[in-house]
Amino acid sequence: MRIEAGTAQPLGAHVAGDGVNFALFSAHAERVELCLFEAGAARESTRLSLPGRSGEVWHGRVPGLAAGQRYGYRVHGPYEPGAGHRFNAHKLLLDPYARALDGALWWSPAAYGYRREHPHPGAGFDCRDSAPFVPRAVVVDPAFDWRGDARPRIAPGARVIYEAHVRGLTRAHPALDPALRGSFQGLAHPAVIAHLKSLGVTTVELLPVHAFIDDDFLVRQGLVNYWGYNTLGYFAPEPRYLAGAGPEAFKSMVRALHAAGIEVILDVVYNHSAEGSHLGPTLSFRGIDNASYYRLDPADPTHYLDHTGCGNTLDLSHPQVLAMVLDSLRYWAGEMHVDGFRFDLATALARGAQDFEPQGRFFYAIAADPLLRELTMIAEPWDLGPHGYRLGGFPPGWSEWNDRYRDTMRRFWLGNEPVLPEFARRVHGSADLFDHPGRGPGASINFAASHDGFTLRDLVSFERRRNEANGEDNRDGHRENLGNNHGVEGPSEDVPLEARRARAVRNLLATVFLSLGTPMLLAGDEMGRTQHGNNNAYCQDNQTSWLDWTLAHAQRELVDFVGRLARLRARHAVLRRRHFAHGEQHGPVTGFADVQWLGAGGTAMTEHAWHDPASRCVGMLLSAADDTVREREDVVLIVFNAADANVSFALPAGDAFERAFRGWRCVLATDGEPPVHELRARIAACSVCVFEAVAHGSTG
Repeated sequence: MRIEAGTAQPLGAHVAGDGVNFALFSAHAERVELCLFEAGAARESTRLSLPGRSGEVWHGRVPGLAAGQRYGYRVHGPYEPGAGHRFNAHKLLLDPYARALDGALWWSPAAYGYRREHPHPGAGFDCRDSAPFVPRAVVVDPAFDWRGDARPRIAPGARVIYEAHVRGLTRAHPALDPALRGSFQGLAHPAVIAHLKSLGVTTVELLPVHAFIDDDFLVRQGLVNYWGYNTLGYFAPEPRYLAGAGPEAFKSMVRALHAAGIEVILDVVYNHSAEGSHLGPTLSFRGIDNASYYRLDPADPTHYLDHTGCGNTLDLSHPQVLAMVLDSLRYWAGEMHVDGFRFDLATALARGAQDFEPQGRFFYAIAADPLLRELTMIAEPWDLGPHGYRLGGFPPGWSEWNDRYRDTMRRFWLGNEPVLPEFARRVHGSADLFDHPGRGPGASINFAASHDGFTLRDLVSFERRRNEANGEDNRDGHRENLGNNHGVEGPSEDVPLEARRARAVRNLLATVFLSLGTPMLLAGDEMGRTQHGNNNAYCQDNQTSWLDWTLAHAQRELVDFVGRLARLRARHAVLRRRHFAHGEQHGPVTGFADVQWLGAGGTAMTEHAWHDPASRCVGMLLSAADDTVREREDVVLIVFNAADANVSFALPAGDAFERAFRGWRCVLATDGEPPVHELRARIAACSVCVFEAVAHGSTG
C-alpha cells in the first residue's frame, strides 16, 4: 500500500480526494506509524510510517482509503518516565482527533506501557502488543442533511436548563422502541420532546457524550463509569449512545431538538483524560506525547500534577493542547450544531504555570473565535488544585454553577438555619458574586440538585448517603448533603410526613424558578425520582439512575407544577432580568423600587429583622416598566415563609398602586392558595406564594 506525504492540516483523519489524509501532533516523537485494520480484526493488516513532518505534526496520505477505515498509531520515541516521556510503540494509540470509535477497551496488562508487576513505571518497559485490547479510530463521512436546521438562540434570561443523562433519560421509557432506549435517537423521540416542552425546558444539558471508558476498578466489580467523566476521545460521540449508528445519530437528535425550539449544551471534560495517574494505561495522549499533553510534576516528571482528583491534568498552557480543545469545541459547535458547553472543573482549563488566569489564553481564544463566542459557556468554577475555588471569577459572557445558591436553599428550607440575608442574596441573582462589568443575573446557574448528589426527592427523605452498591463501603460521595428526612430515614407510608416532604420539594423547585438567574432542573426531579439515598450514582447503570417514567403519571401534579413555574417565569419579564436591580429605579406607575424586601408587616426589612434568628419569612417585591408600553408596569410579590407557623403578610399598596391596579392575585402557592382579606394574606407555614398585581379592567 502506497503512502504520500499528505498535509499537516487538518489534524486527524479526513477523506481527501481518492484517499485519506492522516495528521498527528507529537513534539518529541522520533517516528510515527499508521496502523490500518480490517473491521473486527485483532491486529493491523498494514503499518505505514508517516512520511511527512511539518514542525511538530506528522502526516501522510494513503490513496484508495475511504470513510469506514479503522486505524490507530504506534509512536516511537524515548521511554524515559523520569524525563516525562512514555513512548512505547508496542501500544496501539487512539488518534486524539478520531471522529468515531470501533471496539471497546479490555483491561489487559498489555494496555500498560510498563510491566505492572513493577511498583514504578520507570522500572519495567512492557513489550506486549495492546492492539487486540484497545479501540480503533474510524474515518467518517461528515455529510448530513440538516434540513435547514437553525439554533433556537434562547435569550439568556429566558433559559431553563434540564440536566440529563442520555442513557438514563430514556432507558426505561415505555413509548420507545427498546432498541433505541438509552440512545441519542431515544432522546429525540417525540414523547420525550413533548415532556420537555410541557416543563417549559428551553435547554437540555447532557452529561458527557464524548467517548469514554469504564475504569478498571469498576469493571472488576461488575460496574461501569455511568456518568462518563472519563473521556478518551474529544471528537467522537460515545458509541453506547449511538444504537449501532454513526455520528449522524447525534446530529439527528440535535436537529429534532432544535426543531422543537430546544437548545443542546454538552457537559465536557477537558480537564483530565481517561489515562489516569502515572500508573494508568497507555491509550492515546500518554503514548503520543506525554510531556506535551499533561501537567507533569516539576520535582518528578514521572508523576502528574493532579488538579482534578482523577490522576492527571491536561496542560492547556501548551499551545497544541489548547488548540486541540478549541478544535474539539469548534467541531461540536460547527459540525454537530450544539449550542453551548458546560466545562467540568473549569478552573483547571485556565491555569497558567500554576494559578487560575481569568484573563488567560483559554478565555481569550474563546472570546476571539467568531463561532464559539456566540455560544453559551458555563463553568463548574472550581478544581482541586491550589486556589481552585473561583465562583464568580470567570469572565464576561460566562455563566457558572452556583453551589452557594444550592447550599443556601437547602439550609433555608431544610435546615432551620438563620441564613435569611444569604438567602436573599442568592434569590436576587447573587450580585455579590456576579455584579461585575459584562455580567448579569443570568451568570448564576441556580439549582437545588444536580447529577452529583441527592435527587430532590432523596434530599427530603434521607440525611445519610446510601452508597453501598458502589462497592466502596459507603465512603464515596458527599458526607454533608444538608438534607432533611422529616423524621424518618428513607421511604415512609406516613401520609402527613409524605405531605411535608412533597411541600419541601415544591418549595425548592419554586425558589429555583423564581430566583433571578438561570434555573436548572435535574432530570426526574419534576416527577419525584429517587436514587434510594445513593448520592454518588456515577457507576450505577441500572434502575438506580434511570428515570422511572411511571412516575410521570403517578406524580402528574408535580410535573404540572413545574410547568406552571416555567410559564409563570416566562410571563413576567421582571423574573428574567438581564441586569441587576439595587432598589434604585422606581416604577413609572406604582413608584415601587425595582426590588424591595418586605417583612410581614408590608414594610421594608430592618437590619434587626434580617439578623433575627427567628426571622424566617420575607417578601421580594419586584417591579419593572413594561418593555413596550412605558405607562405599564410588571409587578410581582414573592413571599418565602420557612417558619413553622402561618404568617399574616401585608400586601403592598398605596394611592399610586390603587390607581393602576385593583389588587393582588395569588398565582402560585406551594401549600394551597392563601386567603386574602383587606390586603393581608395568610401565608401557610413552610411555603412559597406568588402574587401578581392585577390591573383595572383585567378579566383575570
